[in-house]
Amino acid sequence: MRKYRSPEKMKQRLIELMLERTFKFTEEPTFKLASGAMSNYYFNCKPTTLNSEGMYLIGNLLYDIIKSRKSWKVKGVGGLTLGADPVANAIAYTAYINNEELESFVVRKEPKKHGTMLWIEGNVKKGDKVVIVEDVITTGGSTKKAIDRARECGLKILGVVVLIDRQEGGREAIKALGVPVLVLLTKEEIFKAYKKACKS
Repeated sequence: MRKYRSPEKMKQRLIELMLERTFKFTEEPTFKLASGAMSNYYFNCKPTTLNSEGMYLIGNLLYDIIKSRKSWKVKGVGGLTLGADPVANAIAYTAYINNEELESFVVRKEPKKHGTMLWIEGNVKKGDKVVIVEDVITTGGSTKKAIDRARECGLKILGVVVLIDRQEGGREAIKALGVPVLVLLTKEEIFKAYKKACKS
């Protein structure tokens, strides 16, 4: 198991993992995004967020971001399934390792068809203060869906924490809703690392 001496080293290693597992680039725009737009690069985060080392790095780095907001008294972290699920789980697990209670929750894209028929799965309830998490933010559409659904279910949104910001207006769109957005990695940072790796 690797040992990391600082958050900076952890972030550097996470970018390496992103380049190895997550980041895809082509000369022509061949990737269709959730927004419907075509792009010549794509972030498939699951090979990183579902990896043991990736979970460790993401959990620690995003947990630290949340804890940096001293005024936030967070009960739960979650977002729109499926991309947000492993991110939320990693943060919640890291909180437990740090002797804190933090619930992970899932925002469904449609309600369960049987049983409790819930939109949100997890031990959070009306009035709880939560943070919405996102693996990648582009236009902010899926993040807005998660925020709207969580609010409809009575949750109080303290902010949004994002693993990767594609820097295509999503962060600004969410901020316009009056919700703070904190980002770990940007497209610019990953492209910089990608170009450096290509030269070496």
